[in-house]
Amino acid sequence: MEPELLTRGLLYLFLTVLGIPGNSVVIWAFLQLAYFERQLLPADAIVLHLASANLIVVGVRCLLESLATFRLSNVFSDTGCKAVIFVYRTSRSLSIWLTFVLSAYQCLSTAAPGSRWAALRALAARSLGGIFLVLWLLNTSLSSAAILFSLGSRHNSSFMQHDINVQFCFVRFPSQLSRDANGAVQVSRDVVPMTLMTTASLIILVFLYRHSHQVKGLRSSTSRGGGPSAEQRAAITVVSLVTLYVIFYGVDNGLWVYTLTVKRTMRSSMVSDLRIFFSSLYAAVSPFVIIVSNKKVNRLLRCGLEKKLLQSTDTGLSTV
Repeated sequence: MEPELLTRGLLYLFLTVLGIPGNSVVIWAFLQLAYFERQLLPADAIVLHLASANLIVVGVRCLLESLATFRLSNVFSDTGCKAVIFVYRTSRSLSIWLTFVLSAYQCLSTAAPGSRWAALRALAARSLGGIFLVLWLLNTSLSSAAILFSLGSRHNSSFMQHDINVQFCFVRFPSQLSRDANGAVQVSRDVVPMTLMTTASLIILVFLYRHSHQVKGLRSSTSRGGGPSAEQRAAITVVSLVTLYVIFYGVDNGLWVYTLTVKRTMRSSMVSDLRIFFSSLYAAVSPFVIIVSNKKVNRLLRCGLEKKLLQSTDTGLSTV
C-alpha cells in the first residue's frame, strides 16, 4: 500500500475509533436520562440530536472510507457515492446548525426571567420539534447537488473539466459556474451559523465574566469549594464546542476555497481528504467535550462503571 494511502486510511480509522464510541456513549446517556426522568431538558434534547448527527458523519464517511482504503469493503459505486456524499453533507451541515441552535439557546438562557428574551427562550423550547424538522429540510435540500453530480472513481477524471476528486468518488459539475455556485452555497451554509454562534458565544462569555464578578465576595465560607454552577458548566460546554467548530471548520472552509480557486492541474485528492478530516474531526472530538463537562452524563457513566465493577466482583466471589 502506498504511504499516502496508508496515512489516509489511518487518519480515517482514528476518527472512526474516536467518534463512533464517543457519540454512542453520549446518545446512550441521554436516552437513559429520557427513560428515567421521563423527559429531556431542551438543551439536552439538542445535544442528543447533535450527537446523532455526529455519529452519522463519522459512521457514513470515516468508517466507510477506512474500510475502502484497507480493501475490506467498498460501497463507492456511482449509487454508493451519491448516497454517501449526500448523507455526509446533510449530517455534517446539520451538526453545524445544531451547534448554533445550542449556542443560541444557551445565550437566551442568560436572559433575566420575565424579559422578552426569556419569553423567546420558552418559545424555542416549545418549538424544538419544528426547529429540527426545518433544519433537516433545509440541509437535505442544500445537499441535493451530491445526488446529481457524484460519480464513482471508475470514471476517467481526465475528461472531467469541472470535477472535485474525493479519492473514491468524483463530484462532477456540468460547468465552472455550477461548481463555483455550489461551492459558494456550501461555504455560506457554514459561515452563516459560524457567525451567529460566535456572536452568541461572545454574549455568553460576557455573561460569565459579569456573573463571576457579581458572586465574588458574596460566597460564604461554607460555599467556598462549591465550584461552577450547572448554568456555568453548560455555558462553558457550549463555548468549547463553538471554539472547536470555528477552528476545525475554519480550516475545512479554507481548503474548500482553495479547491475552488486553484487550477485543475494543481488539485489533489489529498486536499479533499484533509477537508473531510478536519470537518469530521469536530464530529469525533465534540462528544468528549460533552462527556467531560456534562454532569448528568458523568454521573450516568460513573454509575454504569460502578455497577459493572460490582457485578464482576460478585461473579468473582461466586466462583470462589
